[in-house]
Formats: sequence, structure tokens, C-alpha cells
Amino acid sequence: MLPYPLLLIYRNFKRFKSTFFINLIGLSTGLACALLIYLWISDERSFDRYHALDGRLYQVLENRRTAAGIETQTGTIPLLAEALRREMPEIEFVATTTPVPFFPAFTLTAGGQHLTAVPKYADPAFFQLFSYPLLVGTPATVLRDKHAIVLSEALATKLFGSPQNSLGKAVKWQLAADSTQTSLVAGVFAGVPRNSSEQFDFVLPFASFKDRMQMSETIKWDDDGPFNTYLALKEGADPAQFQAKLAGLLKTKSAQAQARARTLFVRPFSAGYLHGTYENGVATGGRIAYVRLFALIAGLILVIASINFMNLFTAKASRRVKEVGIRKALGASRAALVGQYLTESVVMALLALVVAVGLVQLVLPQFSALTGKPLALRWEPQLVGAGLALALGMGLLAGSYPAFYLSGFQPAAVLKGKLPTRAGDVWTRQGLVVLQFTLSVLFIVAVVVVNAQLAFVQRLPLGYDKAHVLRFDTGGKAARQQAAFLAEVKKLPGVVQASSVLGGFLGGRYIAEMSWQGKRLPVATMLVNYGLVETMGMHLVAGRSFAPQFRADSAAVLVNQALVAGLGMPDPVGQRLDGARIVGVVRDFHYESLHEKIKPLLLRLDPQINTVLVKLQPSAEQATIARLQQLYAAYNPGFTLDYTFLDTDYQAQYVAERRVAVLARYFAGLAILISALGLLGLSAFTAERRRKEIGIRKALGASELGIVWLLTSSLTRLVVVAIVLALPLSYLLLQRWLEGFAYRVAWQWWYFAAAGMGALLIAWLTVSVQAWRAARRNPVLSLRAE
Repeated sequence: MLPYPLLLIYRNFKRFKSTFFINLIGLSTGLACALLIYLWISDERSFDRYHALDGRLYQVLENRRTAAGIETQTGTIPLLAEALRREMPEIEFVATTTPVPFFPAFTLTAGGQHLTAVPKYADPAFFQLFSYPLLVGTPATVLRDKHAIVLSEALATKLFGSPQNSLGKAVKWQLAADSTQTSLVAGVFAGVPRNSSEQFDFVLPFASFKDRMQMSETIKWDDDGPFNTYLALKEGADPAQFQAKLAGLLKTKSAQAQARARTLFVRPFSAGYLHGTYENGVATGGRIAYVRLFALIAGLILVIASINFMNLFTAKASRRVKEVGIRKALGASRAALVGQYLTESVVMALLALVVAVGLVQLVLPQFSALTGKPLALRWEPQLVGAGLALALGMGLLAGSYPAFYLSGFQPAAVLKGKLPTRAGDVWTRQGLVVLQFTLSVLFIVAVVVVNAQLAFVQRLPLGYDKAHVLRFDTGGKAARQQAAFLAEVKKLPGVVQASSVLGGFLGGRYIAEMSWQGKRLPVATMLVNYGLVETMGMHLVAGRSFAPQFRADSAAVLVNQALVAGLGMPDPVGQRLDGARIVGVVRDFHYESLHEKIKPLLLRLDPQINTVLVKLQPSAEQATIARLQQLYAAYNPGFTLDYTFLDTDYQAQYVAERRVAVLARYFAGLAILISALGLLGLSAFTAERRRKEIGIRKALGASELGIVWLLTSSLTRLVVVAIVLALPLSYLLLQRWLEGFAYRVAWQWWYFAAAGMGALLIAWLTVSVQAWRAARRNPVLSLRAE
């Protein structure tokens, strides 16, 4: 037999079935949204935190003072690691590495197989710093030999059948025509976890890279460096004291003015994934903005669901007042009644949690596809505790107002059938509805603005033509004979033009300071081949492009308008920039995403680079790709042509925004659904309270439409108030989001009009259904005494 409190709950659930199911839908939907967002946030926060030295693991960054303010760079020079190892006793391990991606994928050859894989160069301490468990080899020695290579388990298995069989075997790798080398497998690591901010397939000794680039002879402390420096402090070392020592290191190495304006600092390695954006030398966000955004969305949906529960609970209060009166007359205390109603709400929340878990399991595959993460609902103590705490907190929060509201009725009044009316109660219920619809309108505006910005990204002129451009990396003979291979590609039917560029056309570039007539400017560099300007449909505003007939072009450069404006060059063609002669000026183009302003850019000629761009005729793409594959196979038997379209690369820059847009639509729809249920509750409450009034009005000749208007007008005013409050709030919040784009859509009046009208239509439809039912009720039944 059920305990008495649970028996009462069961009877009330049976008595008010419609309220029970509406509450269950609202609460379980809100909890399911919160659980899904919790799984996503937990996954985001797990990135780079799996390393054993996580609490002591740091990356060295540099703040550089320029005329435009302080610029923060992750790149450092390779001299830094050795100096830190020698001069800073607080450091246990330190290593220099190349960032990922720094090179296009290498071509690896072993045992007659040809594979492309992502490389990383690193100092010997790399596997001591980072937790990539070695299946073969020793962490301290595996990268000491300049001719060593360390493969991932997956790559070793593909090339040699198993990690153990790979030890000591030769692997031939190729970056470009002049970058072919043979290395011996010295180790195999288990692979890079999915929640790593850098994904790579094999590691080479950084010493071999230094030798190839002759860096020991050319690098000076005043130089810029694109390399990453990581370190682990010894246990017990004070990070603040170490930071103070590190900040002044560059001043002891160089007396030049630019060195005095450069300051080193450390950032916890695991913080880089979420907190990677800096403005004027201060960390301002990064991916953490989306974590906070979705945490806010989860909180708002839970608030809406709780409000919905409160309103539906109080909407049925007029049918439970006699229960309150009888129990009080029989001696029940207010505390006992409060406990009863809080217990009822908590039981409802726990039941909703069970339903929410089922909903999460049902939609998790689709949610994982939307977020691009293989999320799973694992019954870990942290998740179970968070779910129970969330349900209990939501139950107590949602049930607190109804509990105190119902338990406060006076027994003498309620036994006479009178439901006390207090101004505070009315204002509370109406205020909750206003809050609900304020949040719902905010969601609607967010959906409209985010989609408008994504549409703007698609239609903004980029300064080049990305349509029908194929991108692939060459290897083997095609890379060694790059000029001949490109000449053959251009002859293929369906090919409009072809060229090559280092590392792909889109993405960030290595930035170094350059000088002209005493003026210094940070400049990005893009290595390109002949014909790139023509292949990409870029426009020259002055001078000419690179051409094979001009042999001096090997020491010439093209620049963009941003560089010309930044240095104040009145007539740039023919000028010399750090020893290189400018032969042409390219109209500014967006080689990075629209989050970034167009930076000063220099294009330098290098005919040996092997990331090929091919412009195809729109009507014959598939046939042309088949010809390209045949040509590549003729040059490289056994090799596979792995290609992507440049338009796909462009869209990949906005993956996060697209996911936000899709998720915002779903969450906005759920928030509106729950808000509509809340409005339905308030309209039911209003109709119940005014039942006899409606009966009298109908008896006196009032029409059904007139009664519908009577019941909907007051609630419509609440929605209008919500719209008035939501629109300026949504403008302020979304303006901050748009500020993350250097190029953004202009505000339009219809964004707000569409959100307001949408909220009004939803409110009218919701309230009108309940009002129409009340208006059609037989007045005899309404006037009959209970």
C-alpha cells in the first residue's frame, strides 16, 4: 500500500489527467534539453584535459605592442625552448613543435603502399610532456635520432600490419618535390584522442626540420617564429613567480626596440581550446562563448518549463481549495501542506526526469549528428548526480510558489467556495507569463538574426570566385614534376585554369613584421604558383601578376590593398618591401573567415608548392574529375587522388555558426512550445475563475466571439508587454554576438516584426482554443452551484 502522501499524489494525478500530462511534457522536455546541452558542454570542457601533467602543462605565448594595440601570438622562435631549459630551473620538460596544421598532408610510402597523413615536428621531450601512450618505444628517447619517425597505431597497422612489426622499418615520406626523406620507425603511439585540439598521424624530430631549414645559422632572437613552445613546471613551482621571470626574458636577449615591446607569458595548455581569442593582449573568449551560450539556453528553457509548471498548478487551484480547507479544518498545519505540495512537485520532476532520459536516448543520435560529436549517455556518478540535482532543484523551484499559494488559503473562506484573490497572486502569474514570452521572443529573434548572418556570409563578395574549384595535394612523381603535371592538368578538357598554393587557399597565415621607409607592419605571407590570380578570379588594381617570362619574379611579390594602406604607399608598384620588389597589387580578398578583418598580405612566388587548385567548367565537373584521377594515376601508380572543393572548405569555416543556427531553431521551437503550454495554463485558470461570469454573460445574450475576445484580450496584453521587453534585450545580446564578425549583416526592422508577430500568433492560437471551449460551455452548467 502506498504511503499517504504518495496516495494523495496518485489521486490528484488521476483527477487532473490533462494537467498531469501537460506538466509532464513541459518538464520532461525542459530536462531533456538541459541533459543534451550538459552532454555537449561536458564534451567541450574535456578537450586537452586528458594529459597526466594537465595541471602543470603550459603553452608560451607572446604579446607584441604595435601601433594598432597589443597583438597576441601563439608562435614563438625555436631558440626559446633551449633557453628556457637552460635558464629556468622551475621547468621539468620543455619542447618546441610545429602547429597543426602547418604543412599539407605528407605522402608516406612503405611496403608498396602510399598513404597521406598529417605530420608534426617535435622536440625529444614531446612524449614526456603529453600523454600519447607509446605502444613501442620509450618517451624520453623516441625522438632523439634525427632520422626517426613515430607513427600512430592506426598508421603503423595500415603500413606494416601491426605496431610491433613496424619497429625499425623504413618509411619514405614526401612533402614537396625537394622534401623527400627516409626515416626509421622508432616508436608507435596509441593515437590522438578525439577530444584533442590537434589531430596528427605521425611525429618527426624537430631537429631534422631545423637542419633542413638551416635554422641554427639563420634564427635570431629578434626574428618572428611560427612554432609552438610547451612546458611543464615542476611540482610545487609557483606559476605566478615563473610568469614574472618569463615576462622579462626577451629583454635580456635583444636590445632592439621591437624586442622591448614583446612580452612572453604562459597559458594553461588545456585553456587554449575554449579561451583562444585575445583582444589587446587580454583573453576575451573563443569557443567558451558557445559553451556559455548553450548553458544560458539550458537555464532559460528550464526557467520556462518551471514557470509553465507553476501556472498549470495554480490554474487548477480553484478545484483543490476545498481539499485545502478540509485538511486545515482537520488540523493539518501549513507546513504539512507545503510539504505535501512540494513532494508532489518533486515526484513530478523525478518522473519527468525518467521521461527526459528516454527522450535523450531517442534523439541523441540526431543531436550527435547536429553537433558533430559522438555523444553518449553514460551513467557516471557525475551525470547521475547532476541529473538528480537538476530534477530536485527544478521540482522545488517549480513547486514552491504553488505550495505556498495553496497552503495559505483560509479554511472558512474556501469551504464556502470562495477562492481568495490577491493582487500579488495575479501579478505573479501574469509576470511569469510575461517572462516566458520575453524569453520566447528572444529565441525567435536569435533564430532570425543568426540565419540572416549566415545568409550574409554566403552572398558577400569575397574578392575571388570559390565556385567549381577543386583542391588536392600532390605526391610522388606529380610533386617532383610539379610544373609538368600542372601543364598536363591545364590541357584536360573541362579545366579552365590551374595553379598551386602552400597549405590551401583559405585559413590563417604566418605573420611577420615587415618594414618600408621606417614603417613597420605585421604582414601575412601566402606562397603561390604562377596563375593563382587567374585561377581564383582575383583582381589586380595595379601592376601585373607573376609570369614565367619574368625570371626576376623569384624575388618579387604581390601585395594586397590592406598592406598598401597600412604602410601608406602612394605608388606601390616598383617599391621594395624588405628587399623584395612589388610587381602588382591585388584587390583585397577574404582568405580568412568573416570573423577576421582582411589583414595585410604578401604573395610570394614558389613554383614547387604542391597544394593544387583547379578551376573546372560548371557543366562537366564529374567527367573532368575522372580525367584528373586518370592523369594522377598515370603519374603515380598506386596513389589515390584525395580532393575537396574549395566551396566546402569555405563552408567549414562556419561550422560552429551553422550548428548554432540549427540548434537555436530546435531549442526556440521547444521554448515556444513550453511557453504556449504555460499560456494555456493561465487561460484555463482565467476561464475557471470567470466561469460564472461567462455563464451570466451568455444568459444575457453575449455572443461566443465576444466571450472569446473577453478572455483573450487580457492575455494578449501580456504578450505585447513581453514583446516590448524582449526586442531591446534581444538587440543588445545579439549585437554582442554579431561583433564576433568583422563583416556582419545590418539590422532590419522586420527581424523584430517577424518575432513579435510570430509570438502573437502563437499566443492567439493557444488562448483562443481554451477561450472557445469556455465560450461554448452550457451556461446552465456554469451557473449551477457546486
